[in-house]
Amino acid sequence: MEPLSTPTTMTERDREIDATVVRERTRLRDFIRRRIADTGEAEDILQDVFHEFVQAYRLPEPIEQVSAWLFRVARNRIIDRFRKKREQPMPTAKAEPDTGDPDSEYRLDLELPSYYDGPEAAYARRVLIDALWEALDELPANQRDVFVAHELDGKSFKTLSQETGVGINTLLARKRYAVLHLRERLQGYYGALDQ
Repeated sequence: MEPLSTPTTMTERDREIDATVVRERTRLRDFIRRRIADTGEAEDILQDVFHEFVQAYRLPEPIEQVSAWLFRVARNRIIDRFRKKREQPMPTAKAEPDTGDPDSEYRLDLELPSYYDGPEAAYARRVLIDALWEALDELPANQRDVFVAHELDGKSFKTLSQETGVGINTLLARKRYAVLHLRERLQGYYGALDQ
């Protein structure tokens, strides 16, 4: 997509902004909703992205590749949301099922470096988060949804079962397949970052 031209009047600017919002809204909303289960939070992120677009568009420099720019901003807002929600590392994986709580049976062993530990740790954190999103995008929707709802949103399998009508054992199996895939995909990143 070509950069937006520099309009001469405020009305032309507003029309171009409106046209971009109308053109990109549905795809951008779908992109966000695949990653954020809560409709309200997803809508807030969408509005934040468009607000940032309006602010950036009014700057003298034109935005190159508007669509790619919008999706990059959306991805960053989603990452920021998970950072705020989960500053601590994700719980470690269990080699054997925990005898008490079925919710703790399958966890992704992903310890994110703190971005407070300097630029190298911030870079490593960004690389791991980006790799996690790429690996999540490779999963079938039902596995990705249960992983995000349980691991990132903190919902129990019992709650998920009640909300979706899917049995707990099916949800556990979907989560297990998701975790196995994610562990395999992310394993190489730890070795590369440790060197």
